[in-house]
Amino acid sequence: MFHFTALVTCLAISFYFFTTIQVSKARVAFGIKVPATSGNPDFERVFRVQMNTLEWMPIFLPSLWLFAIYISDAVAAVLGLVWIAGRILYMTGYSQAANKRGRGFGIQAAAAILLWAGELGAIVWRLLHP
Repeated sequence: MFHFTALVTCLAISFYFFTTIQVSKARVAFGIKVPATSGNPDFERVFRVQMNTLEWMPIFLPSLWLFAIYISDAVAAVLGLVWIAGRILYMTGYSQAANKRGRGFGIQAAAAILLWAGELGAIVWRLLHP
């Protein structure tokens, strides 16, 4: 069973849900009517955090699960927590100013790359060494 990876998946989805709520709050705070996604730079940064998180989910989640299956549930979960921490740093930095998002982006990208490279390497290894 992959209990740790399942828990981290739930946390990642919870974080995405949190960013969705932040966009709703920002719409009210900055007077941005649905379906508009621009018009106020502060709102646009909140919206971009949510959309960027959504863009990373199809990279992160399959990599997280394949890593857990082929390598380790616990290590996948730790890297998943690093990814979430990076997303949180990205969100807090970007909410202050666009140029403050870099550190969080780098952390989450590194975690996603490690998950992807690890699972790919493990899959190729098993194909070559049945």
